[in-house]
Amino acid sequence: MARNNKGKDDGSRAVPTSRASRFARMARIAGGVAGGMLAEGSRQLRAGKRPRARDMLLTPGNARRVAEQLSTMRGAAMKVGQILSMDTGEFLPRELADILARLRDDARYMPAQQLQSVMRDAYGEDWETLFYDFEMKPLAAASIGEVHRTISPDGREIVLKVQYPGVADSIDSDVDNIAGLLRLSGLLPEGLDIQPLLEDAKCQLKDEADYLKEAKYLQAFGDLLRDDPRFLLPEVLPELTHRNVLAMTYAAGSPIDSVVDLPQAERDRVMTALIELMLLELFELRMVQTDPNFANYQYRRNTGEIVLLDFGATRRFKAGFVNNYKKLARAAIAGDKGKMAAAAGRLGFSMGEADSQYRELVLEVLMLVLEPLRTDVDYDFARSSMARDLSALAEEVRDYRDFWRAPPIDAVYFHRKVAGMYLLATRLKTRVNIHRLVQRWLA
Repeated sequence: MARNNKGKDDGSRAVPTSRASRFARMARIAGGVAGGMLAEGSRQLRAGKRPRARDMLLTPGNARRVAEQLSTMRGAAMKVGQILSMDTGEFLPRELADILARLRDDARYMPAQQLQSVMRDAYGEDWETLFYDFEMKPLAAASIGEVHRTISPDGREIVLKVQYPGVADSIDSDVDNIAGLLRLSGLLPEGLDIQPLLEDAKCQLKDEADYLKEAKYLQAFGDLLRDDPRFLLPEVLPELTHRNVLAMTYAAGSPIDSVVDLPQAERDRVMTALIELMLLELFELRMVQTDPNFANYQYRRNTGEIVLLDFGATRRFKAGFVNNYKKLARAAIAGDKGKMAAAAGRLGFSMGEADSQYRELVLEVLMLVLEPLRTDVDYDFARSSMARDLSALAEEVRDYRDFWRAPPIDAVYFHRKVAGMYLLATRLKTRVNIHRLVQRWLA
């Protein structure tokens, strides 16, 4: 643990790099949770209560243990927690969803010694002579890497996205270990098969850990939006970019949720631009930046530009998925549940028997998700009850676990982006006519 001169925790944590050390950290999580269960059971017995395993497991102490250890490991262990909390959260026990949700905003950064080792591997022993005023404390830290500001050899202000050591090599084992921990804990709903999601997560995470691939995505989006005055993207510096360090120009801005203080018209303009971009990504490019983290968007008050950051989670979608999603959207706008069920089934959703109550529930969930585009009005996200209604429906869907299975993988990743956009639109209290935006691709 790195500390400052006063001996206080400075927020950094060394990343365990070997598979053995990461497995040991996972074992420590399991041991800590087991110890917490024994302590809670003893406490309840002393109070004259008969403890239940679920009550002993889902304690605040155990929640802290799991979240803290996974955030220290970073990499796939932390990312799987984020994916599960975002994508299957409505179908997990609320307590587990709360534990995993902590991981969306909780990442430690590397101590100086470990950071210097990574930089030497990328640029050689004299790496510090390449850059001016390299800031050892990162601007941001996430599950795969952290971002440092510096000056390039040609004098430009740039940032280096530096990957945590050992993360890329431990993806498969991390994903398997965290899945095993969740299964052994008994917290995953019985019969819920998340294996397809986990196997796909491994592939997605390996892509995210390849910064040369992310550089290509960043360049592709930069070329696409070069003439769109609403957006600003960093430029890649190929000569300084490596597989585990991504070099790009520094595109500064304010946090995107700072827009909430601006007039309604400007808030609506910003959110309309972001949702239109999401629709363009899916329906035209078939290439979507699927990470809904608000930190991936910033705002420049002097120009009104939206800064787009972090394209590591970019995912390509097959034409069949996109075409069937168009059919689902058209059917939802028309209120045709029969065509909705057919399109959802082709997308891979489990729909149950025709005319069954389960099918009606699934269609009701999909109608809610697509509610903002169904009518030609400015949808008021601040007044919407969508999140509350979806939560109530999820409680009912839990009663049909024999029929329910993990959603189709592409739908999971796209709905992850949709959920992030809806959440941001609600946070910013915006009104957006999504019906008109989507007609460009549905007409």
